[in-house]
Amino acid sequence: MSIEQKPIHVIGGGLAGSEAAWQIAQMGVPVVLHEMRPVRETDAHKTDGLAELVCSNSFRSDDAEYNAVGVLHAEMRALGSLIMREGDKAAVPAGGALAVDRDIFSNGVTQALESHPLITISREEITALPSEDMGRVIIATGPLTSSALAESIRAETGEDSLAFFDAIAPIVDTDSINMDVAWFQSRYDKSGPAGTGKDYINCPMNKEQYYAFIDALCNAEYLDFKDWEKDTPYFEGCMPVEVMASRGVETLRFGPMKPVGLTNPHKDSEEPYAVVQLRQDNALGTLYNMVGFQTKMKYGEQVRVFKTIPGLEDANFARLGGLHRNTFINSPRLLDQQLRFKTRPNIRFAGQVTGCEGYVESASVGLIAGRLAAAEQLGLNFETPPQTTAHGALIHHITGGADAKTFQPMNVNFGLMAHMDVRNERGKYVKGREKKKAMAGRALEDIQTWAEANKLKQAA
Repeated sequence: MSIEQKPIHVIGGGLAGSEAAWQIAQMGVPVVLHEMRPVRETDAHKTDGLAELVCSNSFRSDDAEYNAVGVLHAEMRALGSLIMREGDKAAVPAGGALAVDRDIFSNGVTQALESHPLITISREEITALPSEDMGRVIIATGPLTSSALAESIRAETGEDSLAFFDAIAPIVDTDSINMDVAWFQSRYDKSGPAGTGKDYINCPMNKEQYYAFIDALCNAEYLDFKDWEKDTPYFEGCMPVEVMASRGVETLRFGPMKPVGLTNPHKDSEEPYAVVQLRQDNALGTLYNMVGFQTKMKYGEQVRVFKTIPGLEDANFARLGGLHRNTFINSPRLLDQQLRFKTRPNIRFAGQVTGCEGYVESASVGLIAGRLAAAEQLGLNFETPPQTTAHGALIHHITGGADAKTFQPMNVNFGLMAHMDVRNERGKYVKGREKKKAMAGRALEDIQTWAEANKLKQAA
């Protein structure tokens, strides 16, 4: 079999692995996608579906003018992303964000991959770094990399993998929420891609209720840490609610419980001191998740404490919160600029295991890794996107832009993109929204130019 005919192997059927496999196959190269579920389960997954969302159901902001995540969404759509295609199909109301029905989304991705003639799905656990005989490989095992494979990576690199905690928020049956207390409204009435401006359920608190809630939260019983968990840092972007509360009594009121942009129709004359927001979690609207309420509280304590929230006194929890360990490699030290493992260049890494944090960030790195591997297989000259784009900024960050000594998971943001001087008509430098809009416009122009130059735009 010639090198051009050999399949590329993708290990991991999460968002990054699914996107990588799709991109490879769309470029005419056969691919084998290895997923260990259901042969080997994880602590967080509930199904054997590909691209299962285990934490939030939100892809975050879809604003492609002023938000770097929205820019990344737009770039991925322009590049024929499977994850964004199926995400758009499964969208549920979420204000200015893109949130999805978990089951519809995962089923759509799974069906697309299973039906592609160049994709073979192999349900098995890969327990060690593949040899060169396997050909080109992309490891996209995500933050829940199996212990056997993680140990193989550590043995190869001589370093411990870095790790942090990621947390899951509770999900509530919609019918059990008291709408005589709560109300539907998006912050500032923003509608977004699938919304109406009334996309969140809001549960208000006055000052007395808020302080009582913080006291209950800080004095609840929590699950014990295992020995290997005790020195593992939390990721700042997904902080457990009790950890935020422990940093100061007002912390939550300036975080996920901020009352700004909301008006309580039940009490027009009384502004809420704090608000708990719930976001739609499925297409039927029968489930809502508690935004920012990831927790390590014991299950019984979650029910007790969260039922003190006005509107949730009789809440029925379809799923309670949880916490699990996420693992990632020191990418700036271990990967070259084309995401190749420096000690074994036939292997690439993609997704959250590289230290990019977030669903769409993970999928976007999978998209580029898939195209890099396929182009290399086909003998094509392929350059990664420029740092002026969201894709290029992420790739640059994890392949050397970040300091290896202090490397931590990072969401996409304008600060990762190449600097841009933006001036007004008087020649003065501008900042804030004007600058973000200019950088967003540049990114979307440059991703199109890059795609044309690489002759890799997807067929319709």
